[in-house]
Amino acid sequence: MRDTLKIGSRRLAAAGLGLALLASGTGLEAATKRAEERERLTEEVKATIELFKRTDETISELFETSAGFAVFPRVSKGAIGVGAARGKGQVFDKGGLVGETTLTQVTIGLQLGGQVYAEVIFFENAEILKDFKEGKVEFSAQLSAVAAAEGAARNAKYKLGVLVFTLARGGLMYEASVGGQKFGYLAYED
Repeated sequence: MRDTLKIGSRRLAAAGLGLALLASGTGLEAATKRAEERERLTEEVKATIELFKRTDETISELFETSAGFAVFPRVSKGAIGVGAARGKGQVFDKGGLVGETTLTQVTIGLQLGGQVYAEVIFFENAEILKDFKEGKVEFSAQLSAVAAAEGAARNAKYKLGVLVFTLARGGLMYEASVGGQKFGYLAYED
């Protein structure tokens, strides 16, 4: 009987080890996929920053002097009376990459179309950047974006501690506000 218990214990231990290895392999695949997605997003963000700088040379100063900024390379928006938008980006604190962010927007009103655009949010000071990271920043209908164009950043002013620039990438949409935007934030751990 003891021999039977030993064999059963060994089989149970082997099965447990096999499950643990299988689970760790799945975890490794998930971690690899997240790393690849992050790398892809980082490349898109870098390209978007360069696109904004090429579109408006005066915006470079904001990237250098703001307390921080969030860059959304691709925000997809669609509407037929009720509109929705979604985007994913990255957050920088004093120029250094610190995390990932999501943008969600729902609007109601006279609107029609579909659009893809890039968005950059500059934070005037460390306090508003901290509020953004803590999920305390959302845009109301009164806050509007500045369309990126040569010289636009030169005369732009912060409102409620933020300055928002957008750059159309495609589509046609009647509505230029960024009202109703909410954000999520996830800090990078490295």
